[in-house]
Amino acid sequence: MQIVNIQNKQRWLAVGLLIVIVFMICLIVIVPLLNKGLKLNKSKNDLMFRLQQYERILATKNTVTASMAKIKQQHDQQGYFNSQETDALASAEMQAFIKKAIIDAGGELTSTQALPVNNKNKFSRIAISVRMFGSSEVLRSVLYKIETSTPFIIIDQIDIRPMNGTMNNITHQIEPSNKLNVNFQAVSFMRKPAE
Repeated sequence: MQIVNIQNKQRWLAVGLLIVIVFMICLIVIVPLLNKGLKLNKSKNDLMFRLQQYERILATKNTVTASMAKIKQQHDQQGYFNSQETDALASAEMQAFIKKAIIDAGGELTSTQALPVNNKNKFSRIAISVRMFGSSEVLRSVLYKIETSTPFIIIDQIDIRPMNGTMNNITHQIEPSNKLNVNFQAVSFMRKPAE
C-alpha cells in the first residue's frame, strides 16, 4: 500500500510538473505570440483607418484643384495687381494714371519720378514719387481716385504743406492761399512672371 501511495504521489507530482511546464511554455511562447498578434492587429486597424482617410482626401483632390483654379481666376479678374509685362511699363502706366487724376481734379502736377523696384517673394513693388499743387478739394479728389483705382495703388509717405500767401499790390497785405504743396509716394504691386 505504501508503494501504491508513493506511486500515486509520484504520478501527481509528475502531473503537477507537466502542468507547470505547460503553463511555463504558455507564458514564454504563447502569451508573447498573442500579445504580438494583438499589437499587429491594432497596427493593421490604424493603418486601415489612415488609408481610408487618404482615400477620402484623394477623392476630393479634383474638387479642391478645380476650386483653387476658380479662385485664382477670380483673383486675376479682379485686377488687384498691375498686369503690365515689365516693371518699367507698370511704373509708366501708374504715372500716366496719377497725372490724369491730378489734371482732371484741377491740380497742377509738378513732377513724377519712378523709384527703384523692390522685388520680394513673387511680387514686385512699383513705386513713384509725386509732387503736385492744388487746393484741399483737388487733393481729396486725387486721393479718392487713387484709392478706388484698379489695380490697387497705395499712398505712402504723404507730406502736405500750405503754400505761402501772395502779396496784394493794392492793399499791400498778404492774402492767404488755399493751395497746398503735396508730395507723396504711390505704390502698386505686380506679380513676377513665372520663371
